[in-house]
Amino acid sequence: MPLQFALCPGRMIGGSHPCFIIAEIGQNHQGDIEIAKKMIKMAKDCGADCAKFQKSELEYKFSKRALERPYNSKHSWGKTYGDHKRHLEFSHDQYRELKKYADEVGIYLTASGMDEMAVEFLHELDVPFFKVASCDANNFPYLEKTAKKGRPMVISTGMQSMETIRRVYKTVKEHKQNFTLLQCTSAYPLDPKEVNLSVIKTFQEEFPDVPIGYSGHEQGIYITVAAVGMGAKVVERHVTLDKTWKGNDHEASLEPSELAELVRAIRLVETAMGSPVKQMLPCEKTCHDKLGKSVIAKVAISKGTVLRLDMFAVKVGEPKGIPPENMQNLVGKKIKVDVKEDDSILADMIE
Repeated sequence: MPLQFALCPGRMIGGSHPCFIIAEIGQNHQGDIEIAKKMIKMAKDCGADCAKFQKSELEYKFSKRALERPYNSKHSWGKTYGDHKRHLEFSHDQYRELKKYADEVGIYLTASGMDEMAVEFLHELDVPFFKVASCDANNFPYLEKTAKKGRPMVISTGMQSMETIRRVYKTVKEHKQNFTLLQCTSAYPLDPKEVNLSVIKTFQEEFPDVPIGYSGHEQGIYITVAAVGMGAKVVERHVTLDKTWKGNDHEASLEPSELAELVRAIRLVETAMGSPVKQMLPCEKTCHDKLGKSVIAKVAISKGTVLRLDMFAVKVGEPKGIPPENMQNLVGKKIKVDVKEDDSILADMIE
């Protein structure tokens, strides 16, 4: 299976294709659909490929006692955790409205299905791919059912061991070839010491037929740009319109100016990655003509002399002569003409 596939209609990932950039709106919309639309438009304007939400069917994601527990956080939208989550949860009709709006704006829209019933709804909504949140990466019945739906999958790996991720790979691979694994650490905001970008290389080596990406919760853009330099083919970052808003994720999110800069930086790094073939490029010709060095006669050399290494110097010569890397090949050969001290040694001077 090639290391590339269509994550969305008309958009390939992996191989030499551009990194796919997901703007994770999550629940930073404050439960307001108009704010959600502004964030979709912001993601599009900043150059992201996809706007992503989090969809839950609360009675399937949480137990009754979990929903009924008091929630006294400064970020709370209700007296109980259930009240808080219900405030932030869009209805099916609202999701259809957001999907329609994203289509009009021209950006892909999807969501993390936070439980099996949410995945059923997202399948009906016809999202281009399923996002599996880190909290479900070890939920193997969920993974199997989701993979069987047939859509591409993006799987975050926060809070999991390598042994578990091997099981994730094997489980999903049995039912779906097109998926990607994202290195992720589930802390908000994330201390750089806990990012462990090196896991990207571990995943690339362990799962060579799967594009590897990065889901970041750190502040700023530098670490995510570095992940792309290491070969991340998908990146996901939380976004917000205002980091000071109420909500757990805003502090670890990017504001519009940061998201736009992240996209610019990623595209610049991708351009700079270029070709793996090392060679002198046409753009270097001017510098080479001016400063490139040649083999120069260190002493006057008479016609017919057998050349020795101690007869040569390396300087910027005029005209350009034999390049220094070929100097050793001249030893033992005869010169066909008289050469003055400090003159360039040219190829047509050698027998």
